[in-house]
Amino acid sequence: MSELKRQGFATRAIHDGQAPDELTGAVNVPIYLTSTYQQEEIGKNKGHEYARLTNPTRDALEVSLCSLEGGTSAHVFASGMASITALCTMMKSGDHVVCSDNVYGGTARMFDNVMAKFGLGFTYVDTSVAENVAAAITPATKLVHIETPTNPMMAVTDIRAVADICHARGVELCVDNTFLSPYLQQPIALGADIVMHSTTKFLNGHSDGLGGVLVCTKPEHDETFKYVQKCTGGILSPFESYLLLRGVKTLAIRMKQHDANGRVVADFLTRHKNVLKVFYPGLADHPHHALATRQQSGFGSMISLETGSLANANKFAKNLKLALLAESLGGVETLVCHPASMTHAAVGAEGRARLGITDGLMRISVGIEDVEDIVADLAQALDAIG
Repeated sequence: MSELKRQGFATRAIHDGQAPDELTGAVNVPIYLTSTYQQEEIGKNKGHEYARLTNPTRDALEVSLCSLEGGTSAHVFASGMASITALCTMMKSGDHVVCSDNVYGGTARMFDNVMAKFGLGFTYVDTSVAENVAAAITPATKLVHIETPTNPMMAVTDIRAVADICHARGVELCVDNTFLSPYLQQPIALGADIVMHSTTKFLNGHSDGLGGVLVCTKPEHDETFKYVQKCTGGILSPFESYLLLRGVKTLAIRMKQHDANGRVVADFLTRHKNVLKVFYPGLADHPHHALATRQQSGFGSMISLETGSLANANKFAKNLKLALLAESLGGVETLVCHPASMTHAAVGAEGRARLGITDGLMRISVGIEDVEDIVADLAQALDAIG
């Protein structure tokens, strides 16, 4: 492992945690479909006792993801939201969290409608302005949770600046790195204490399995989240762990193409007469373009665009032929989402208005199809707006 960690990202994505099976030589990690393990005698086992605690397929995946994010441990859960729930177990009643205001709607829903009932407090600020984070931290604050870029307005937060603020105040920083993946952004190298992903998205890459992960940097994180996996049971199944291991092997090459296609599509959208505004940090006129260029190794494939009205958004969506109108993102296929009715419906009309999420806003997860075909499909769908 120590030698592999010195190798390149693509090499580690293919090999770390994914050594050939010692018993058979199989080059893919086997799917260990077992709920329990035979013990050699009372108090003596071969490293596994019960599948809720550990599973060899899941263990391999956690080694892989830990390597890619540069952490000291990784803990996978049944969904991205299960990992957010596990994150909250770090705290107790009376503790406080500062969160990006333009966070995924499901995260805010979990915080406000579930975790607040247990006495946790939440404050939402525009974390793209680091001073807002500093102003929101109180003596009760234990965690700052940010998304960068944000979903769906694509605002970028300076991870290093926020990490410095947090650590000066004795607060930990968690970064949701779902939109960029560890290939395009390394939050731990920039000072983050924990990195979170919905592994359902780019890490899996094939739209065929749910999952979430917390990649950590401290021994106490490892202890806490192992215990949460044991006690709550919200673990990732062996089969979905296998799917994710398979997806990770091609992460580097997929993200290169996602990034290349995203840049072309964003440029096209800026020139279409029926697109009123494009939100993409890769564009030179994006307010956080310089920060994204410095902090990220690419701009990715997540783009939002303003069509002007719900009627226009619906005409665009209904006329798509290659791209798919669907929730989620990060698959090899191009997916188009209507945030106001999908990802951010739970935020409410007032909350969406405050964040700039209009009824005419659409979000595109640009896939890895031939980019000419993606552009042609988006063009004819936008032309249908009239």
